[in-house]
Amino acid sequence: MKIRRILATAVAAAVTTPAFMLSATPAFADDKPAAQTQQKPSIAELEKAAAAAKAAYDDAVAAESAAHAALEALLSDTAPLAVAAKAAEAAAADAATAKTEADQAVVDAKAAVDALPETATEEEKTAAATTLTEAEAAAVAAGEAKAAADAKVVEALDARDDERVAAARTLGQAQKATKAALAAKTAADEALAKAKAEGGEGGEDGPFCVAEAKLTMVLTGLPSTVAAGTKVDFNLRVTNGTDKTMDKVLPFATIEATDRSGLKGIDDLVHLQWLSASSSTWKTVDNRHYMDTISPLKAGAHADVKMRLTIDASAPAGNGVTFVGGDYFNDPNGDCGSADFERYEFLIAAAGSKPGKVDDAKPGKVDDAKPGKTKPNTSDLKPQSGATASPVSGSLAATGSSSATSQLALASGAALAIGAGAVFVVRRRKAGSHA
Repeated sequence: MKIRRILATAVAAAVTTPAFMLSATPAFADDKPAAQTQQKPSIAELEKAAAAAKAAYDDAVAAESAAHAALEALLSDTAPLAVAAKAAEAAAADAATAKTEADQAVVDAKAAVDALPETATEEEKTAAATTLTEAEAAAVAAGEAKAAADAKVVEALDARDDERVAAARTLGQAQKATKAALAAKTAADEALAKAKAEGGEGGEDGPFCVAEAKLTMVLTGLPSTVAAGTKVDFNLRVTNGTDKTMDKVLPFATIEATDRSGLKGIDDLVHLQWLSASSSTWKTVDNRHYMDTISPLKAGAHADVKMRLTIDASAPAGNGVTFVGGDYFNDPNGDCGSADFERYEFLIAAAGSKPGKVDDAKPGKVDDAKPGKTKPNTSDLKPQSGATASPVSGSLAATGSSSATSQLALASGAALAIGAGAVFVVRRRKAGSHA
């Protein structure tokens, strides 16, 4: 009977935001109020940051290459532990042959005893009995030797496979690091290019955006499980929890998905859309641009954006995650800020499944180690005109989505992924032969 041993599961899926987000996107400063601004970095500072990001990416690529080479070497039949395992299997095969021969010797000895004629002498009977006893003792010893050899095979194979699994995990981590480094490098390059295009040198050219925890993006109605072949409508609520009007608020969303193993991305089978206030046509989220501008968003008020998730019927069971965030800008003083980036994880059930009544997907920060445990900060929410959380008098701008690439998108880049690289090491062997 064949035994299938799966020696490694997928390398842990991860959602990462590069540290360079602090330079390429709104600068986050927890100890500074939202109204306070920082000066833009100079071209020289951005060039230095871009060079550092490139060096980090080059190092990550080299580390990934080394990890790949190490795994290839360990998968080779000439690797020391692979050679040791092969030798153990050969010894076990010899022990098995010896055991078979010893067992046959017992059978032959018993047959010889049974075949003795009635006229056999005592010496002949004694000799045959002695031969049988010695054969039985040899068979017992051969059995013990075979058991010991089999145990050494298991030990050698486990040692070989453990080494390969460790190397596979190292490669998966290196691939993840390369992906994050590439996102950081891309963000740094784009920030530098943008600054050069604008001709800015920092200093007094304008403010640099800061974090605004009281600008929140909350999804409601997104189920925690969605079956393939179905679509669900839900809502993105954008709330200004500060005590000042935000002239322009630009929501942002992105979505990613993998199959259940985390090995295969299925982003092309999941579709996230939003509905503009100025049109009845659903628009596809492109993962790089803002949705329509909310203008204005008064203090203590909120605005809703209709969202829709459609999953193709061909999508396998798996996992998905939607990220939401946004920025605000004020005229004419130019202060600006960004909402915390939130993630909402959900399961993808196979087509034809009926999940039934399920809870809504729970929010969590992108850097939260325990998804779904962190809720958006909406404390100190101040109502508008005495009405708590009343819709704003302004609306989503009718001019269409912003052509500017979202600062959040620049920061997330390719690093916002679930199901980063993973390696499965599989061995089949047949009982008795150890093949």
